[in-house]
Amino acid sequence: VILVLCLSSLLLFSLWKQSYGKGKLPPGPTPLPIIGNMLQLDMRNIKKSMQNLSEAYGPVFTLYIGMKPAVVLHGYEAIKEALIDMGEEFSGRGHFPLSERSKKVGVIFSNGKTWKEIRRFSLMTPRNFGMGNRSLENQVQEEARWLVEQLRKTKASPYDPTFILGCAPCNVICSIIFQNRFDYTDQDFLNLIGKLNENIQILSSPWVQVCNSFPLFIDYLPGSHNKLFNNIAYSKSYILEKMKEHQETLDINNPRDFIDCFLIKMEQEKDNQESVFTIENLIITISDVFSAGTETTSTTLRYGLLLLLKHPEVTAKVREEIDRVVGRHRSPCMQDRSSMPYTDAVVHEIQRYIDLIPTNLPHAATQDIKFRNYLIPKVRFVSPTM
Repeated sequence: VILVLCLSSLLLFSLWKQSYGKGKLPPGPTPLPIIGNMLQLDMRNIKKSMQNLSEAYGPVFTLYIGMKPAVVLHGYEAIKEALIDMGEEFSGRGHFPLSERSKKVGVIFSNGKTWKEIRRFSLMTPRNFGMGNRSLENQVQEEARWLVEQLRKTKASPYDPTFILGCAPCNVICSIIFQNRFDYTDQDFLNLIGKLNENIQILSSPWVQVCNSFPLFIDYLPGSHNKLFNNIAYSKSYILEKMKEHQETLDINNPRDFIDCFLIKMEQEKDNQESVFTIENLIITISDVFSAGTETTSTTLRYGLLLLLKHPEVTAKVREEIDRVVGRHRSPCMQDRSSMPYTDAVVHEIQRYIDLIPTNLPHAATQDIKFRNYLIPKVRFVSPTM
C-alpha cells in the first residue's frame, strides 16, 4: 500500500509539473503509475488505438509512454501545421533509447547541424551526380529489368514475390552505396537482407516498445533487443570492410559511389574540427539508408501488387496508360511521370492506403512552442500519426 501511494504521489507530482511548471499540455487519457497509458494501446493495431483516442480528445492529445508524456498529432491537418508550417520548430528527433547505443549521428536519429548536413549530402549526392557514369535512374531501370526477369521465370505459376521484392530495392541501394549490385543468390547479399528483415520484425514488436519506455531493461534483461544489437554490429562490420576497400582504391577525380563521395568530403574537411563527415557518421548513415529504404520500398511494392489484383478496373487503366506513354520496347523514365497522371495518382493512393509507418518517427520540439493554444516544452517528444 505504501509503495502504491508513493508511486501515485510521484505520478501526480509529475503531472502537476507538466501542467503548471512547463505550460499547458494537450488533454489525454489519465495515465497509470509507472506504465502510463500503455494498457490503453493495442500494440497489434496502434493505428486504431490512436484513432479512438483522437476521437475522444481531438487531433492533438497527450499520451504517457511509461512515465514520459508524448504529444500526439493525429491526422493530416495537425501534422501539416506542425511538420510543414512549423517544420523548423518541430525538427528535433525524439528520444529513442534503443538507437542511442551509438552517438546521435547518421540521418534518422541525429539532430541539429549533423542532421541537416548529412541529410542534405545524402539526398543531393545520388540525385545530382551520376556516380560511375550511371545515374540513379539508370540503376533503378537496371534493377527493374532483373526483377521482371525473375518474375518471368515463374512462368505464371503461383508464386510468393516477397523475397525478390525485397532484393530489388536493397540492390538499388547497394548500387548507390557500393557501386555494384549483387546476384539474388549471393550469400553476403542474402545475409545483409536477412539481418535487415529481422531487425524490422524486432523493431515492430511490443517488447521494443517496452524497452524504449523503460531503458533499464535494455542493459539488464534478455530479449530480442540483444539480437537487434548483434545484427546492427554485423551490418556495421560489413560496411566498415567495404569502406576500407574503397579507401585503398579511391580516386578523388573519379568517385564511383556514395562511399567514395563521402570519403572525398572527409578529406576536404579534414582540418575542420567540427566536421560531421567522419567514419562513424559514414557507417551509421549507410546503415540508416539501408534500414529506411529497403523494407519500406519492398512492402509498398508488395501491397501495391495486392491492391492492383483486388481492383482489376484500376489495373486496366494503369496498363492502358503505360502502353500508351511508355510502350513495350523501352524502360519507363522519370520524364514519363508528367504524362502519366493516372498511374502517378495510383502510386500515391497506394502509399496513402497502406499507411506504412502509422506512428512515423518520433519528433521533438527544438524550443518551447505554442501550438493550438497549448504549450509544448522544448525537447518534448512529439509523435505524428495518420
